[in-house]
Amino acid sequence: SLQLQQEDVQAIQDETGFSPQQVERLYSRFSSLDKSGKGHLTREDLLRIPELAINPLGDRIVHAFFYESKNGEEDKVDFKDFVRVLAHFRPIKKNQEMNKLNTRMEKLHFAFRM
Repeated sequence: SLQLQQEDVQAIQDETGFSPQQVERLYSRFSSLDKSGKGHLTREDLLRIPELAINPLGDRIVHAFFYESKNGEEDKVDFKDFVRVLAHFRPIKKNQEMNKLNTRMEKLHFAFRM
């Protein structure tokens, strides 16, 4: 399994607005979904999440992870792609530094792409 480096945590934190502890928790979740330790997730990996499997929008949510992927491979989501998509679901807090993935407009764009 791939290790998460401190500079990666900082870069992810800067881009997504997640705290270091949240990034670590998300990495732990990502690693548990990545059963074979390949360093990326497939659609099947994501559809193993029970809440997504039973969600009527599950396929669309899973598709969003791949649509938003920046690693160039349409059938794989790496950890940075994973947290980038999850950042859209973070609540918007008042008086907090604005994060481009977490603006109301970006949330709307994301919702309509689904």
